[in-house]
Amino acid sequence: MRNKRLLAAASVTVTLLTAVTACASSSPSATDGAAGAKKPKIGVILPDSKSSVRWETADRPYLAAAFKAAGVDYDIQNAEGDKQAFQTIADQMITSGVDVLVIVNLDSGTGKAVLDKAKAQGVATIDYDRLTLGGSAQYYVSFDNTEVGKLQGQGLAQCLSDVGAKTPVVAELNGSPTDNNATLFANGYNSVLDPKYASGEYAKGPNQPVPDWDNAQAGIIFEQMFTSQPNIAGVLAANDGLANAAIAVLRKNHRNGQVPITGQDATVQGLQNILAGDQCMTVYKAVKKEADAAAAMAIDLAHGKKGQAAATAHDPVGNRDVPAALLTPVAVFKKNIQDVVNDGFVSKTDLCTGSYAALCADAGIK
Repeated sequence: MRNKRLLAAASVTVTLLTAVTACASSSPSATDGAAGAKKPKIGVILPDSKSSVRWETADRPYLAAAFKAAGVDYDIQNAEGDKQAFQTIADQMITSGVDVLVIVNLDSGTGKAVLDKAKAQGVATIDYDRLTLGGSAQYYVSFDNTEVGKLQGQGLAQCLSDVGAKTPVVAELNGSPTDNNATLFANGYNSVLDPKYASGEYAKGPNQPVPDWDNAQAGIIFEQMFTSQPNIAGVLAANDGLANAAIAVLRKNHRNGQVPITGQDATVQGLQNILAGDQCMTVYKAVKKEADAAAAMAIDLAHGKKGQAAATAHDPVGNRDVPAALLTPVAVFKKNIQDVVNDGFVSKTDLCTGSYAALCADAGIK
């Protein structure tokens, strides 16, 4: 009898604890206002803060603002280039009960493993900025990355023409070989440059990818390029970070400002290099529009709705067309830097600091 009374008491205790736990999970921070309804939760994994400053200075705050305005719970973390950390973060997010997982993959292998695991757990998935080849993301949000490359190729051609280059030797400092975007960028700019190589208008110089978009490695790689072929007259650098690495090498050799260099991302550093005459152009991708599009899609999915995707992106490895929202990039030269400032992507205060104040004034930056 004593044992039965103890068991009964234990049962009551467990029941009470269960009730308390249920009440705790229905706290205001975990509900959407409906009685007992769980707030939708969205997880975002950013790749690093080393390859480009955009991930922390632009994407994170824009995504956070959109999620906050929509009243959903969210968790944004950065894998800092670590593939194991990327997978660990994904596991934690899935275990925590995210309804949607948005990733910027470090490579397609890691990305696929994470996406497949999320899919198996019934979590909706979005590839953000980079398409995971062979992956299982339901949607993809990015820019038209082949068009980004075309703008770079056309920009370099314009800059070489402006300086009157004759049969210029062009070096290509490509993005990471594990990033599908780098392949798309190269497809774009080579569609402009290859015919010029074939016709003899340009001479094809050193051409090399930069692992993990690592700017330090880019400097080493470009120094080797320049040492082996010091008559390089133009550089197709795949983003502003790689461009700055090449500019540092040219500056050391007193050639900066003499060799047109492209970029991408319209970073403060890249725009300052353009103002200084060390970089000829960059490509502006309105990250706020990209982040807002991804956030809107994630919020719809978290509420059980379909995402809005007017285009598709082909995954050649998975042999499938992924529903996509693809935004339009813009070429930026010194003459239209003001447009990037007007858009709020960079501030005049950050751009026109120190020695750049006079250069901004000369360029009419307001």
